[in-house]
This record gives sequence, structure tokens and C-alpha cells, in this order.
Amino acid sequence: MPVTRILASALLSVVLLVIVQIAHAEPVRVMSFNIWVGGESGEQPIEQTATVIKAARADVVGLQESHGREHDGVRRDAAALLAKQLGWNYFDQGDDDTGVISRYKIVGSTPKKWGVELEMPTGERFWLFNAHFAHAPYQPYQLLKIPYADAPFLETADEAVKSARDARESQVKSMLAEIEAVRGEGKPIFITGDFNEPPALDWTEAAHAAGLHPAVVCWPATAMLQEAGFVDAFRKLYPDPVKQPGFTWTVLTTEDDPSDHHDRIDFVFATRKNIELKSAEIVGERSERADVVVTPYPSDHRAVVVEAELK
Repeated sequence: MPVTRILASALLSVVLLVIVQIAHAEPVRVMSFNIWVGGESGEQPIEQTATVIKAARADVVGLQESHGREHDGVRRDAAALLAKQLGWNYFDQGDDDTGVISRYKIVGSTPKKWGVELEMPTGERFWLFNAHFAHAPYQPYQLLKIPYADAPFLETADEAVKSARDARESQVKSMLAEIEAVRGEGKPIFITGDFNEPPALDWTEAAHAAGLHPAVVCWPATAMLQEAGFVDAFRKLYPDPVKQPGFTWTVLTTEDDPSDHHDRIDFVFATRKNIELKSAEIVGERSERADVVVTPYPSDHRAVVVEAELK
């Protein structure tokens, strides 16, 4: 074979390799969004919830409170409506409260429906697990003596951790069991959710001294995920909880309202070894607390969207 043809063939191989590498570097944008009772409680049309998802430029969304109020014995499935409006795929997690919608093909799920397997146009596959953990008792309110769900008030961080474990540990363990069942495949794994519990990384000495939180507490739900090898994406990219609190709860009250406490309870977690985090943004109603602003904003939770590359 002439030298020129050999060189041309080698060059073509290099070009094809680069094209394949670029294709496999396509980023994915993963969003966690509590849409507030099927998008109904904000008294806005479901199209406004879809607007938030579009503004976030999400590729896949773990939804919480995915069904609306009961009317004539039926609760509207807002997740199915959103998927139809967006031209996306939908997976009903079967509990009238959570669902996953995605522009990507849904190719599988775990037996208890905590997780779905998705396939990107490049052929790459990854898992998304989506959760909405128990909303009550809510330990920050218990510590701050804010009445909620008839829960007793708490005095110490240890009492708060015990109360949180009693409320959510069984749910976290159930989800982790299904994660472990697919983890041997080696595929990237994301976790989205409204945990109804602050993160272990936020209620620090510095945050307490700054007046952001009333105590120093290592909250157990997120700590369990960290121990299982997952990264809190927002806090990984913004490690200082004082400079970047990332509050997702709530848009309904001011941060100095004594009858409430603002916090970060909505998350995207990712496996450490095979996901490269690129950005994390808060989606909400005002620029002071959100990177992506949509008005009017239809939910009582801000959302979080993370861009990442799969390795």
C-alpha cells in the first residue's frame, strides 16, 4: 500500500476516534423538582411547570409530588402530562408521588421502581434513582420549636439525628438496596430527590456561627449516601455552605420569618468514579437565590439541575 494511503488511513482512524470520544462526552443535565401537588397548589397551569423544566435545559427530571389533588376520587398525573407536553418519555414510580421524565429512552427499572435505566443517543446508559422521603416529622422545625405535624420539639443535635433516622432511614436503606443490586454493572448512577431533610455538609460550625442554622448537625440521610460512595453535586461544586447556601426550601416565606426555616433539602447525587460534574444551578423565583429564574414560579420548592459528563 502506498505511504500516502497508509497515512490517509491512519488519519481517518484518528478522526473517527476523536468523533467517538466527542460523542461520548455529551453532557447530561439532571434535575430534581418538587412540583407542589402536581403543579396545582401554585394556582398556575401545568404549562408553567413545563416552562421551568425548559428553562433549566434539563434532559432528565426526577419529579416529586407528581400527582395533583384528588377530584372525584382521581388525582391528576402531572408527570404524564409534562412528558406529553415536552415530547418526552415517562416512568411512573407507582406511588402517586414520584415519577421520572426524560428526553432519553427508558430501557429498564428496578423491581421496587426506585430507579430507571436510561439510554442516551450515543448509546451510553446510566441509572437515575428518584426519591421523596417522609415529610414529617421535620427536624429543623422541631429544633426551632416551630409547630408542624404535631411533632414534639427537640433540644439537641443528637435528638434531631435520632428523629431523622426514625423518619427516613428505612426509605434510604430500601433505595440503597436497589442501587447496590445494579451497581455491579458499572454504569453511572444519579440520585434525585426531595429528602425533607438537610444535608450532612451544611449544618456546620461556620454555618451555625453565621446564623444560617440553629445547631451543628450531621444529618443522616445524606450521610448514608456519602458513605455509599455518592457525591452531593451542588456542595461538591460549591463547598462553602455560608457563601453558597443553595436554599431550595422555600420560596413562600422570607428568610427572617420566625415561623419558618430556609434550607437545602432537594438534591442531585452522583457516583464518584464515573461521573464528572460540570455545573450545578438552583432554579427558582428570584436572582438572589436562583441561577435560573422563572416568573411566575409555580412551586414552593426551588429545583436543582446538574450538568455532568459520563466517564
